[in-house]
Amino acid sequence: MDLGPGRRAAPPRFVLRGVSEKNRQGKRGAREKLAAEREKQKSRDKRRRALIVGASVVCVLGLAAVIGVVAANAGKDDGSESSGPIVAPSGAQGKDGLAIPVGEESAKSTLVVWEDFRCPACKAFELAYRDTVHELTDAGQLKVEYHLATIIDGNMGGTGSRKAANAAACAQDAGKFPAYHDVLFDNQPPETDDAFADEGKLLDLAGKVDGLDTALFQECVKDGKHDGWVEKSNKAFQEGGFSGTPTVLLDGKNIYQDRSMTPAKLKQMVEDANK
Repeated sequence: MDLGPGRRAAPPRFVLRGVSEKNRQGKRGAREKLAAEREKQKSRDKRRRALIVGASVVCVLGLAAVIGVVAANAGKDDGSESSGPIVAPSGAQGKDGLAIPVGEESAKSTLVVWEDFRCPACKAFELAYRDTVHELTDAGQLKVEYHLATIIDGNMGGTGSRKAANAAACAQDAGKFPAYHDVLFDNQPPETDDAFADEGKLLDLAGKVDGLDTALFQECVKDGKHDGWVEKSNKAFQEGGFSGTPTVLLDGKNIYQDRSMTPAKLKQMVEDANK
């Protein structure tokens, strides 16, 4: 079309429309491609999270299983030797004959003590309260029932708790339990040292108690005469719902958990009960 001098016709519009359409299609394709990539990434992330969660569940269940095994075995003897028949020591009393009594039967107050000869906390209790307990039992005001456990053997490994408990039961047969009981705690090895597993060590310590180191006592220790009884006592401890050794009950009340408890307070409680 002739528009006159100096004027030109506009370019055909179909050319501009063609370029614009290509641009729009290109942008639409890029958006669709980006959206598709995002969906793929979401799917990958979802699968990865599922794998992580699954692995975490397996780890937690595995840890729980391990903890369960550890808890189930805590306090158990290592079973390295047969416990043999159940032979209670002379004069044992209480349910199933598992208590070794010290003091007058007529005493109005009874102190029940669960101990392990390898237990450091038991030694600490003995060193703090022993003199008071002896004073009260000698005065006929208190009766003590000793129960023996072997939880350190189960927790740390070894047989020293059981062998020391058997030796103490042998001392009970000889009428020397209180003195030998004290000697064992006075000479307690470090918790990780299973020195009481050595019967020679137990026999040497018997020499510190007048009249105990006899052929009969030596035979009782070496033969593990009361091992079965010790194992039964430890089982009773495990089934008793106690939190650990020492467990100390005065007339049924757990006094060792009382943070205000002292030897003087214990003495006063027993004296008050005897009034």
